[in-house]
Amino acid sequence: MRLLIADDEPLIRRGIQKLVNLSEIGIEEVYEAENGEEAFRLFEEHRPEIVLLDINMARLDGLSVAKKIKSLVPETKIAMITGYNYFDYAQKAIRIGVEDYILKPVSKQEISEIITKLVHSHQEKRRKKILQQVFQKETEPVPDNSKGNYYSSIQKYMEECYMDSQFTLGMLAEKLELSSGYLSILFKKTFGIPFQDYLLQLRMERAKLLLLTTHLKNYEIAEQIGFEDVNYFSLKFKKYFHLSPKQYKEMVLKNENE
Repeated sequence: MRLLIADDEPLIRRGIQKLVNLSEIGIEEVYEAENGEEAFRLFEEHRPEIVLLDINMARLDGLSVAKKIKSLVPETKIAMITGYNYFDYAQKAIRIGVEDYILKPVSKQEISEIITKLVHSHQEKRRKKILQQVFQKETEPVPDNSKGNYYSSIQKYMEECYMDSQFTLGMLAEKLELSSGYLSILFKKTFGIPFQDYLLQLRMERAKLLLLTTHLKNYEIAEQIGFEDVNYFSLKFKKYFHLSPKQYKEMVLKNENE
């Protein structure tokens, strides 16, 4: 994650970096700007997720910069840091969509808490966005009257059992009290694809979700979605998405930051 600090006082910009161990809270890159125009130029170039802005800056004031940033990338998390305790400024910041408003002088605890809060807020929003995208892409089969009441039951058992590496069509048939042969036909008619393809799809979508929203290792993800062998999981993932788990994660993060 990237951080932009815009303040016309060099001591403030450097002091923030010295006060807080930014790498511990997920900040990997930091950019500095001494005026509003430079701040917006750096934002356009690097698209930092977190921005700290002084209000009173040369060329372009902090509130104007915040407004331009929010118009360009609304999900950017912004905090205003200022020596002016003016209610009008605070009102304008809120209307723009600024997440927080801090008065100078700022203590180590205050600046650490605000950056941590902004980082967590951005991560949570990103996690929800990914969740929404994942579930939208999952198969939404359309049942018809000839399929009886098995649609919801099959979906329920698939969701409950896909983490089990030993889960098979036969096990599902036992739960539904159907023969494996009949269930195989019913399954494809109901969901449009065979049982094994649906199970793989479900596992791969869950793997993608875990990969993008957690810090789990590949072997931990494999275990949680029903693969006993991490190498086999990686092979299946690459075949399904045409990228390795690491390559897929890097691609998604890169696309989000562009």
